[in-house]
Amino acid sequence: MLKTDNKKELFESMPVPKALLTMAVPTIISQLINLIYNMVDTIYIGQTGDAYKTAAVTLAFTIFLFTISFGNLFGVGGGSYIARLMGKGDTEKAKSACAFSFYGAVSIALLYSLIIGLFMNPILLFLGASENTLEFGRQYLTWVVVVGNLPTIVSGAGSHLLRNAGYSRQAGFGLSLGGVLNIILDPLFMFVLLPDGMEVTGAALATMLSNFIAFFYITFTIQKLSHVSPLSIKLSDLKRITKGDIRNILSVGLPSAALTGLFDVANVVLNALMAAHGDLQLAAIGIVMKAERLPNAINVGIGQGMLPIVAYNYTSGNHKRMMKTISTARLWGFGISAATILLYETFASPICNLFLNTNAGTDAAAGLQTIAFAISFLRIRCLAAPVQFLNFETSFCMQAVGYGSGTFIHACVRELVFYIPFMYLFNRIFGEYGLATAVVIGESCGAIFALLLFRHWRKKHAKL
Repeated sequence: MLKTDNKKELFESMPVPKALLTMAVPTIISQLINLIYNMVDTIYIGQTGDAYKTAAVTLAFTIFLFTISFGNLFGVGGGSYIARLMGKGDTEKAKSACAFSFYGAVSIALLYSLIIGLFMNPILLFLGASENTLEFGRQYLTWVVVVGNLPTIVSGAGSHLLRNAGYSRQAGFGLSLGGVLNIILDPLFMFVLLPDGMEVTGAALATMLSNFIAFFYITFTIQKLSHVSPLSIKLSDLKRITKGDIRNILSVGLPSAALTGLFDVANVVLNALMAAHGDLQLAAIGIVMKAERLPNAINVGIGQGMLPIVAYNYTSGNHKRMMKTISTARLWGFGISAATILLYETFASPICNLFLNTNAGTDAAAGLQTIAFAISFLRIRCLAAPVQFLNFETSFCMQAVGYGSGTFIHACVRELVFYIPFMYLFNRIFGEYGLATAVVIGESCGAIFALLLFRHWRKKHAKL
């Protein structure tokens, strides 16, 4: 019989707030560190005073964000299934699920790199790149996505697998390691090793190398823990995967990928519509989208920490503990969201100025105008924080219990029925400021729909 680490106390008997803290805090820390390193790219590039470089990275970063969707396909899908199998006590099947998820992430990473490498120019032009931004966008994508896609997707998926098996600290450390290294390497590559004018390439190289190191750590950790946990990357375990296991993984993984993928599609539409107003407006919304990731990072960390506990207790039959975990996470998320609104409404100007040095560069007027747009956009969009959290949390709940169809329906309705149509409508009526407002209305409608959807699922399970 396999000797395993004892995670029963964490999942079954530890007080819910303490268990949630144990799982969520490392995840939140890693989310924040990765948020900081993503911000650092924009902040350092902004120090050049070139709004066109900031706009280019905004476009390229949208393509990079799709890697999260592919990581979720196998990371969230496999991780949720592993947690549910642990609740049933089926460790061997969990190992097969882990191996399949790991190699599935490797395969899709290589495919995405190939697609972006072949069609980079038309994709950037479709997203709204201009003659001022196209080459900078190419520089960023070449290193971060075409070369760096494999470590990014596999380390993201691997962190989900570790977390759902109860190893939140190791998962958080792996992602944090990449983030910290990127913060250190960014200025080295941008301002020391590469010549002036190559700042975007420098930022991309730093990100790519940092992600490779995170990948090696997470892969090594999974392999090391395979002797005492339901984790594995052995081909022998991969060979034991069944069609039923694959269905269980993909039934949650595909909707989770659709959720983040459609979220990215909405950002693509936002960038394209904003680019039509001008490069400065595009640069401004790019600044805001980085700044507003602060509450999103914390709330996603809470949701990801919550998911394994909910999944485990759902299959083990402890539904009271499951619902207590959900309500505790919701209370914390609302508190974070309220604090975020206060912070951004009060300090919008200094926050936006972090991302673009209006005293540098050759066009100070363009920089000042970009910051003015960003301040207005941030003060509008931050009002969506509470309803964005409700969307995140409810989706994580549905993923935890294996309600993949609900996750998929929610993702489609949230983005395709509400948010994107509101963007087109508000843009037509109110211009760029309408685009900023659309997220508040769209996310509110999405949150109401998500709550009704999960309530419908609970009614079908009378004990909940």
